[in-house]
Amino acid sequence: MSDARAYRMLYCWPLWARRAQRPPAGDWTTWLLMGGRGSGKTRAGAEWVRRLARKGISPIALVGETMSEAVDIMVRGDSGILSVHPEEERPVLHGTRRLSWPNGVEATILTASDPERFRGPQFAAAWCDEIGKWPHAEEAWDMLQFGLRLGNRPRQLATTTPRATGLIRRLVADRHTQVVRMTTQENFRHLAPTFFDAVVARYQGTVLGRQELDGELIEDRPDALWHRAMFRPAEGQAEGRIVVAVDPPVTGTARSDACGIIVAGRQGEGALVLEDATLKGIKPDVWARRAIAAYRAHEADCIVVEVNQGGDLVRQVLAQVDPAVPIRTVRASRGKWVRAEPAAALYARGLVSHVPGLSALEDELCAFGPDGKADGHSPDRVDALVWALTELVLNEQRPRVRGL
Repeated sequence: MSDARAYRMLYCWPLWARRAQRPPAGDWTTWLLMGGRGSGKTRAGAEWVRRLARKGISPIALVGETMSEAVDIMVRGDSGILSVHPEEERPVLHGTRRLSWPNGVEATILTASDPERFRGPQFAAAWCDEIGKWPHAEEAWDMLQFGLRLGNRPRQLATTTPRATGLIRRLVADRHTQVVRMTTQENFRHLAPTFFDAVVARYQGTVLGRQELDGELIEDRPDALWHRAMFRPAEGQAEGRIVVAVDPPVTGTARSDACGIIVAGRQGEGALVLEDATLKGIKPDVWARRAIAAYRAHEADCIVVEVNQGGDLVRQVLAQVDPAVPIRTVRASRGKWVRAEPAAALYARGLVSHVPGLSALEDELCAFGPDGKADGHSPDRVDALVWALTELVLNEQRPRVRGL
């Protein structure tokens, strides 16, 4: 292969791009590209701008959170606009506010922190970076829309690590938006191995990791007892008693509620949630074996099981698997929401932490509402968690009457 051909191939983006990094098909106005850290969002944005410039689409708006980020990341960065162009196509940066291409295409650099600067200019396309961090997001976005009025089909690309901001929620719901998601893992060939060892391994499966690595848009329910900011990553190990809490279903069919199985241990004044072993659509002997397996794996002190629905039968099912396992039965006398409030208060005080991999539990906690449901379903994980925290922490906090 000649040097000239190798040079052309180096800058031939279709040869290297993943499908998610290419403009989506369809009649869209906004391409919302949400991805984890290092997933290739900036490269996709820079290459899209290069594609526009080659087609003569001009002028283009380049909008960053701040002017320095727009210039240092979107334009001059390792994956920025200047780096993706071969020398003969490369634009020239004039000061800090304007780019010009050899074919006459121009781009204006703007900052979302100053929405008033959007008044006046007009554009045929726009690339907006990290809109989830914009300080005046909706105001800046709205001002940009008024200026996006040139050419046959004005379009815009918004690249961002997802955050549940008003603007991102609005764009996701907009029928003119094409939403594309990317994960950090998809771009592993271009990232340092130490990054995966030090960062990905630590945060994978946590709420922060799901947002910052997996590119998930994670939202909170306004009336929920739990919010994602309350979930602390685990530090250290359980220091005291460990329990397996079970919220068994009434029946054992494919349509039955799940059997909530949560393992937690005492840690300081609070607790550490160690495992979510919840199962759905299974017979009683299956969930009993699962609960006892968790009991053995974590060397727990006992199994705490709710008996409102099954009574003595629940204890018998567990005893049939292993009669030597200590079982503590509990019975709910109040509604789910009222019982959950003290457990949620422990989270609010920073007394409960989670090991990685509890996303299903965290989703259900954040979806649990005043009606006692989680997105319309029985909150079996929540119930089991509440019983575990009640046994480990809350029972010890209740005032006791001492005889004199």
